Amino acid sequence: MSETSGDKPTLLVVEDDPGLQAQLKWAYEDYRVLIAGDHDSAIDMLRAEEPAVVTLDLGLPPDPDGTREGFRTLSAILEMKPDTKVIVVSGHGERASALSAIASGAWDFYKKPIDIDELGLIVRRAFHVRELETENARLAALGSGDHRVLGGMITGAPVMQKVARTIERVAGLDVSVMLLGASGTGKELLARGLHEASGRRDGAFVAINCAAIPENLLESELFGHEKGAFTGAVKTTEGKIELAHGGTLFLDEVGDIPLPLQVKLLRFLQERTIERIGGRKPIAVDTRIVCATHRNLDAMIAAGDFRDDLYYRLAEMVVKIPALSDRAGDSVLLARHFLHQYAPDMNPGVRGFAPDALQAIDEAAWPGNVRELENRVKRAVIMADGKLVMREDLDMPVGDEEGEGEEAWLNLRSAREAADRVAIRRAMRLSEGNISHAAKLLGISRPTLYDLLKQYRMQA
Repeated sequence: MSETSGDKPTLLVVEDDPGLQAQLKWAYEDYRVLIAGDHDSAIDMLRAEEPAVVTLDLGLPPDPDGTREGFRTLSAILEMKPDTKVIVVSGHGERASALSAIASGAWDFYKKPIDIDELGLIVRRAFHVRELETENARLAALGSGDHRVLGGMITGAPVMQKVARTIERVAGLDVSVMLLGASGTGKELLARGLHEASGRRDGAFVAINCAAIPENLLESELFGHEKGAFTGAVKTTEGKIELAHGGTLFLDEVGDIPLPLQVKLLRFLQERTIERIGGRKPIAVDTRIVCATHRNLDAMIAAGDFRDDLYYRLAEMVVKIPALSDRAGDSVLLARHFLHQYAPDMNPGVRGFAPDALQAIDEAAWPGNVRELENRVKRAVIMADGKLVMREDLDMPVGDEEGEGEEAWLNLRSAREAADRVAIRRAMRLSEGNISHAAKLLGISRPTLYDLLKQYRMQA
């Protein structure tokens, strides 16, 4: 069987005390709990059920030959399933034994008497790390080439694949498309993919960033000008709209077009003809319009900064592009891609990421989205001294997203709380605040999630 059964991940508890067995099984309601009282039953269950996390009592009765059964069981587990997270539970006076178990490959240890809440935090953290490692291994095995969708965009996130399918569906229809999303989410890449998937693929794809061109030059860039139309117009020049005849015109940051020019653009969309600056002859242009913006056009319309009639012409089809933080797994996938893209030229000795670097990438919010991630990976590749990019090469804070310092992470309880906070925030974002859905994503019950929100003073 797999590491989960239904919606609950599987936890194996190896403990010979019947009273403690019952207590732990009752406490771990968020998991499918298997109980083993000795070495043989533990190994049988591990072989049949393949749990991701095991709690192991080091104080199991010794074998007749004097071998400590807890250590024998630990060795057998790690030999059979080296990726299994084993949390050893030691009794009073067994600290040295617990540290020896860690040195032998155990993931963490906890000293009796057992506090269910404290041990529960360690167990949840173990499941989270195991999930990250499994996903990273899957991405490494598949390779980024298997995750290319529309326009060559790299993604493994279902929400982004849905966006790509939507764009592919409208590519063959000659309608205007509006792409809405934050800066750095790949709007131009998707626009180019739409063009390549359309019947206009043999025509030109012409892109213009309306926010990057001064207002007094934007009209000339879009509509072109005749020779002598103004000082410096030494020759007749076609504008971007005219150059896109038979193809696709991509208007990036369309929300930054000034109001007077919005009127002229609207007229073109209605009549499909333009006049160059200084010209009197109408020129017919057949082009498909795709536009994008990170701005709130509804608010701009309400404030009178953007024409509603122009919006309706441009937004016959609206597609919202999710932020990188809402595309589960994509930050790691893209980071691997950028590393393999830049390392051969910038630092050929770099081969991959250290586990702590991958965890930092996965947990980061990435407000600058893919563009920020690319720049940070590029710098990290340059700065890396060994074969692996380390967390410090990425220059990412060790604390959680609320700014906890390095000192907090030296304390295991603080580190686990920080990891819980990151996971909870991500689940709440993905579920759009739905507690039941968020709890399901986290692999815990609704009451447990409510308790964690209250414990960490986080808003639902």
